[in-house]
Amino acid sequence: MAWLFPRVYDRLTAATEEACFQGWRADLLAGVEGEVLEIGAGTGNNLAHYGPGVTRLVVTDPEQAMLDRLVPRLGRLPAGVDVAVRRAGADELPFPDDSFDVVVTTLVLCSVPDQPKALAEVRRVLRPGGRLVFLEHVAAEGRPQRLAWQRRVEPVWKRVFAGCHLTRHTAEAIVDAGFTLDEGTVVRESARKATPLIRPTVRGVAQKV
Repeated sequence: MAWLFPRVYDRLTAATEEACFQGWRADLLAGVEGEVLEIGAGTGNNLAHYGPGVTRLVVTDPEQAMLDRLVPRLGRLPAGVDVAVRRAGADELPFPDDSFDVVVTTLVLCSVPDQPKALAEVRRVLRPGGRLVFLEHVAAEGRPQRLAWQRRVEPVWKRVFAGCHLTRHTAEAIVDAGFTLDEGTVVRESARKATPLIRPTVRGVAQKV
């Protein structure tokens, strides 16, 4: 299904993007500045929300078909942003240590094959004090019946939806990777108009320590 997913991704997520994701992306990215790396950039749904404080933006995705859909949207960036597009997976980022002020992940840490390794790479390429800005769907903690269904469906779901996991505890994994959550920014919220299996989300900012 890997060949099909990039072709249908925008249609599958359109209702939820309109209902909440676009607003959440705008809020998260409003204060992003400096040299920024976005991993798993997909079809470019974040591009319209980067502000003029971004001096350099590198966007990556492991799937060329996703990047082919992203490139025509680069015109949504503010004028003067130095932008580069790289095909790369999150578990082996092709950048030196301490390269970026901010790393952005939105709806990608669910699908990386090795989440701890990916987060270790994020931490490696961030400068001291750098920030991880994230929006991810997660396990339905506090909803036992929904969590049970997530666990039942996950083996098939991963095969259909490009390795997407339904039961990851991403905020906790970020802390385990050596980040400090900025608790004032962390929001857990149900994604409107999404299938119930991916409604639980967490978003916010974490700092490299």
